[in-house]
Amino acid sequence: MELIWFYIALFLAISDEIHTRILWNVFFDFYILLAGIIKETVSSNIQLWLVHEGLEALFHFIVLSLVFLSFEIGFLAALIHLVVDLYHQLSGVDHGWLYHRALHFTVESVFFIMVFSAL
Repeated sequence: MELIWFYIALFLAISDEIHTRILWNVFFDFYILLAGIIKETVSSNIQLWLVHEGLEALFHFIVLSLVFLSFEIGFLAALIHLVVDLYHQLSGVDHGWLYHRALHFTVESVFFIMVFSAL
């Protein structure tokens, strides 16, 4: 198992920060236009939010698949990140950036420890 679980959780955290920085700082105008197009396509704000989370998961899938040269790791990383994001949003808990990072890193680390300990 070594430390692969740690590297996956670390690169997933880096990927999430890159996603945030790129979309909110570099491609902000495009991001707003894309949100408008998606909003016109779907019928509710909940669907818009789910599409957003799905696109974010797709971003993480691509990044982690490229970094680790493994579609399985990319898929599992995107899936657990999506689940944590959905839970975090549905629970309504917002304790700031550090809490959010720590929650993701802890849950994602434990998930990958369990995955790799079963191999």
